[in-house]
Amino acid sequence: MGSQPSATGNGKPARVLVVDDTAVVRQSVCMALAHAGYEAVGAESGEQAIKLAQDVRNPLAVDVILCDIRMSPGNEVEPITFFRQQYPMIPVVALTDYPDVELAVSLMRQGVVDFLVKPVLQEELLMVVKRAVEQRVSCMSPVCEER
Repeated sequence: MGSQPSATGNGKPARVLVVDDTAVVRQSVCMALAHAGYEAVGAESGEQAIKLAQDVRNPLAVDVILCDIRMSPGNEVEPITFFRQQYPMIPVVALTDYPDVELAVSLMRQGVVDFLVKPVLQEELLMVVKRAVEQRVSCMSPVCEER
């Protein structure tokens, strides 16, 4: 049997942070990822995700971040901006209920690797996450190329 699509370079399952303020969405995405062999960690807000990342006692080590862009309260893209600035090597995938071409282009310019519209089909979710993990492992992102 070959390596799992969710494996990182060290053979461990890839860890995905799922940030969404809608519990049912967050839980279903986490379950789909877990069934595919990923380790999924959920956060109900951008603020909670940022706190998880900054906790020095228990630093959050993730390979991919899936982040809803229309969460309340607060700035909808603040968590994405934070992760792109503080953790540029971690691919970020934006999730949204509302397709917005202008916002998608803006986020892609900030380094977001993909943009998924909810409800996300499981097959599409797994394909995008697999691609993001591969990018993380091989460091083929524009951020890596710039260094």
